[in-house]
Amino acid sequence: MAPGQRTPLSSESRGIIAGDVPVPGSRRGGSRVPRAARGTHVSGPGEGGRTTPPGMPPEQLRTRKEDTQTPPPEAQRGLLTPSGPASPPYHTRVEVSLTSRGGTAAVCGFLIGYRCCGAGPGRGAGRRKRRMAAGAGGLVAVVALLLALVGPRPAPAELTDGNSEHLKREHSLMKPYQGAGSAAMPLWDFQGSTMVTSQYVRLTPDERSREGSIWNRVPCFLKDWELHVHFKIHGAGKKNLHGDGLALWYTQDRLVPGPVFGSKDKFHGLAIFLDTYPNDEATERVFPYISAMVNNGSLTYDHSKDGRWTELAGCSADLRNQNHDTFLAIRYSRGRLTVMTDVEDKNEWKNCIDIAGVQLPTGYFFGASAGTGDLSDNHDIISMKLFQLMVEHPVEDETVDWTKIEPRVSLLKSPKDNVDDPTGNFRSGPLTGWKVFLLLLCALLGIIICAVVGAVVFQKRQERNKRFY
Repeated sequence: MAPGQRTPLSSESRGIIAGDVPVPGSRRGGSRVPRAARGTHVSGPGEGGRTTPPGMPPEQLRTRKEDTQTPPPEAQRGLLTPSGPASPPYHTRVEVSLTSRGGTAAVCGFLIGYRCCGAGPGRGAGRRKRRMAAGAGGLVAVVALLLALVGPRPAPAELTDGNSEHLKREHSLMKPYQGAGSAAMPLWDFQGSTMVTSQYVRLTPDERSREGSIWNRVPCFLKDWELHVHFKIHGAGKKNLHGDGLALWYTQDRLVPGPVFGSKDKFHGLAIFLDTYPNDEATERVFPYISAMVNNGSLTYDHSKDGRWTELAGCSADLRNQNHDTFLAIRYSRGRLTVMTDVEDKNEWKNCIDIAGVQLPTGYFFGASAGTGDLSDNHDIISMKLFQLMVEHPVEDETVDWTKIEPRVSLLKSPKDNVDDPTGNFRSGPLTGWKVFLLLLCALLGIIICAVVGAVVFQKRQERNKRFY
């Protein structure tokens, strides 16, 4: 049987509760032969029942008159019985399967209560019996619904929205890893404190002053791509007593150690920083914080300001010390850079960064690095999967040599004017002399306009009042 397929339950294992056997004269007519292989639950309309011993034929059953299966002749002819007019027996048959997660059982339980309460007239003990049966049916429904709620969680959907046929294995890092310990890995190089295990690639252990990185050996010549990173940042440090963070790279140079999360400063290309420690005491942003930076080799990442002056955009994300999987997706297509996160165990992407006007050349390398200082954390990479995006480009793009273009971003404002607010968004930077002058000029013009309008309105009211005298 295929994995995940439900095993059909036999009649002995699925828990069948059989009702009483219909009697001659009832609306359903006919009679069933009780099963001889096992006990059969037998009851009369509105009466208690019991179970016959296995193997005993029905004709050998002898009970008191109130427990017999066959009603008196008057009841068969539709005449009055001691509990009122003859009414059809209210038979029920419920099959409860735990694999149904309660749906079928809930419906059947509801039908038990409905049929026992609402069908046929009855008085006294018969009515009380039907009410008890209705309560039992409702109880079955409630239990079934609880089973449905606490049942096993369905398998999570695939996180990747890329086509598996377009997975570029030469740029992807997945289990099982070919190298172990410090052994070499095909298609990937690593340095520093990086250690390869069977479950993850650990860039830094939870120790001070460690740096490590891992880099793809094959340059990427795709113009449109999407990178999915499965990672884990965890450690023994409490709030704000851990660091420093993780960086994901698409750069011209590889395997060059440096001060930027264990890699080179003044790089050429794209960097996505997962910063877990706030170095700037005056910052208002919430950490961990994800930010993006595009560099042509002229910009320096300022650790003391958490890279605020060179970042393009960013967002806060609670990605550290989670008991579930954490993911990051980086998409670059048609000059648009998008970063999404899945760190809340919801199996859905949440937007973090969306920037247009980004130009990245082809032929660069993918990599990941991490670093620790006085504070530390474990920085693990579990997988990196690169997907090719099938996107149509304008005809003029075919004449462009994408390996020769310079990394740059077309922005309406300089990243150096960005100052974060508590929500992770941006507002204008500090006011300069020209900005103060323009604001004062605008305020003065506004006051003059309001004064003129007020004078005109006041004069018209005065003229209107004179007409009434």
